[in-house]
Amino acid sequence: MARETSVNEDEWFKRNESQILEDNRRQREKVVADRLARETEEQREELKRLHWMRCPKCGHAMNTTDIDGIAVDTCSLCEGIFFDHGELEELLMRKHEKRFHFYRLLFGLD
Repeated sequence: MARETSVNEDEWFKRNESQILEDNRRQREKVVADRLARETEEQREELKRLHWMRCPKCGHAMNTTDIDGIAVDTCSLCEGIFFDHGELEELLMRKHEKRFHFYRLLFGLD
């Protein structure tokens, strides 16, 4: 019985995945719009100035590298890897072979 339920859930998610992603995208856009409405332009500019190209983990400078068409931000100290909005989704939507190639380039294996 548990296996049958699992299969039914998997089928449901396969059928509804695009709608779920679209709903999440709209919800995320609404949250961002609400935040922007509460902030003044001066507050946004000050935050941008303070945090522009700084690692969210350690605060050191970030470097941008283009890897297979995706701009990857890496920290100059802790070597953390960060994606801008939409870049991770772009990577995940690629075919398996293209994802594998990206990871090999990212880690310097190619």
